[in-house]
Amino acid sequence: MTNWSNIEFLNPGFFWLLLLIPLVASWYFVVRKKSTATLTIPSIKGFNAGQSLLPKLKPLLHVLKLIAFTLLIIALARPRNVAVSKKIKSNKGIDIVMAIDVSASMLARDLKPNRLEALKKVATEFVNKRPNDRIGIVVYAGESFTQTPITSDKGIVKRTISEIKWGQLEGGTAIGMGLGSAVNRLKDSKAKSKVIILLTDGVNNSGFIDPKTATELAKDLEIKVYTIGIGTNGMADFPYSKNSLGQLQFRRQQVEIDEELLKHIAVETEGKYFRATNNTKLKAIYNEINKLEKTKIEEFKYYNYQEKYRLFVLIALGLLVFEYTLKKTVFKSFI
Repeated sequence: MTNWSNIEFLNPGFFWLLLLIPLVASWYFVVRKKSTATLTIPSIKGFNAGQSLLPKLKPLLHVLKLIAFTLLIIALARPRNVAVSKKIKSNKGIDIVMAIDVSASMLARDLKPNRLEALKKVATEFVNKRPNDRIGIVVYAGESFTQTPITSDKGIVKRTISEIKWGQLEGGTAIGMGLGSAVNRLKDSKAKSKVIILLTDGVNNSGFIDPKTATELAKDLEIKVYTIGIGTNGMADFPYSKNSLGQLQFRRQQVEIDEELLKHIAVETEGKYFRATNNTKLKAIYNEINKLEKTKIEEFKYYNYQEKYRLFVLIALGLLVFEYTLKKTVFKSFI
């Protein structure tokens, strides 16, 4: 079945000939009418009984020719259906692991509605922008856990991000554990580029892996680490306990992020350090990382052309044959 929305015309200049159609029609219905001989008689009462409809239909012959010529002009414009198929080839795949801090402080409300929920929204948008890369998720607090190994299934990755919540791991902030687990996910990767996005809102205070040791491992494996410190400058509402109904209680306290450590990790691995002080800044950071880590894509397009001018030619010839047949038979007496 022809998809007329994909029709293109190879020789559109022939459409200028359509301007002749109204001129030819005017000549026939105006000029030719004036040149037709007439007979004046005192009365036509004697002709009324045998009056035929055919003389009134005679202009139909000219209309058929005009339609036929219009179709021939369209055929000269060379209409054809274009079917385009695409094949995308990724020559430089990137494997990415997002190491996400899920300690209690990620529930702080300096980002809206809180740091963790703001991150989940932005991280999901980031995944949507990386259709050709494999992505894995590592979460950490006082310990670390691989939530999703690196995979090309973005549905799994986004579902994992949506299900991340506080309270699944032991309390604390083990930056070294989170970075170490992310490195472990990438150590056997065959990708030409390996990236870790490490996000935290605190200071390393737990775990049995020194962050600097994990940094050396990443450096030896040529893994680039982008570090993000999330949290406003100054004071923020932090959770500190639960009331009798199990609801979190918040109080104002100073935001503390080990920026020196995060900068060290980024510099040593040829990555970059960012500070996200609000929702807008957090989104801008992930957009920048997305631009910094470009996947080289080759797109091949295949064009399949189906000529459609033959249909217009056949219809036009059919109309001309029909017009000629009528002229030589039905309308012969009135020509």
